[in-house]
Amino acid sequence: MKKVILAVTAFLVFTIGYSQKEGGARVGLDFGFVPAQGGAGVLFSIEPKYNIKDNMNVGLRIGAAGIVRDINDSGTSTSAKVSANSSYVATYDYYFNKSGKTFVPYIGGGTGFYTVGNVQFDDINSSNNVTLDATSNFGGLVRGGFEWGKFRMGMEYNLVPKSTLHDMNGNNRGTVSNTYLGIHLGFYIGGGKWGK
Repeated sequence: MKKVILAVTAFLVFTIGYSQKEGGARVGLDFGFVPAQGGAGVLFSIEPKYNIKDNMNVGLRIGAAGIVRDINDSGTSTSAKVSANSSYVATYDYYFNKSGKTFVPYIGGGTGFYTVGNVQFDDINSSNNVTLDATSNFGGLVRGGFEWGKFRMGMEYNLVPKSTLHDMNGNNRGTVSNTYLGIHLGFYIGGGKWGK
C-alpha cells in the first residue's frame, strides 16, 4: 500500500510541476455530469492535442455521453427519454496564461461529427409506445474553464441538431433536442511547460 501511495504522490508532483509549451503534445481525459430537464447524464472524453502557440492548441475530442430525462411515474406507466451519443470534434482552445502561473483560464470551441441514438418509452408495459431514432450529424461545441497544474475543470455546450422520433411502424412521432450542457473535471498528460 505504501508503494501505491508513493507512486501516486510522485505522479502528482511530476505532472503538476509542468504545464504547456509551444510544439508540445498532450492528451486530456475528462469525466463529467450532464444536467437535463427531468433527469441527468454522464459524459466521458479523451482529447489528444498539439500546442500551436504558447497559449493555443488544437485537438480532436473523442467523446461519449448518456442522458436520461423527462421521467414521469403516474402510478400505472412510466415515460422516459434516453439519449446516447458519440462525437469526434476538432477543437481549438485559447489560454489566458501568464508565464510562471499554474492557474490558467481558457475558452474554446470546435466542430465535428455526432452520432446520436434516442429511445422514448411512453409506457414501459407496452412495446407499441416505443419511439426510436438514430442519426449522424455535424455539430459543434463552445466551452470554457480553467486548468490548474495538470488538472482541468470546465463547462461545454454541445450544439447538436434535433432528431425525428419514429414509432415501431415507422410513423413520425415528433422531434427531440440533442443539444446538451456538460460540466467536466479531468487531467492531462504531456505538453511541456507554458511560456509567454
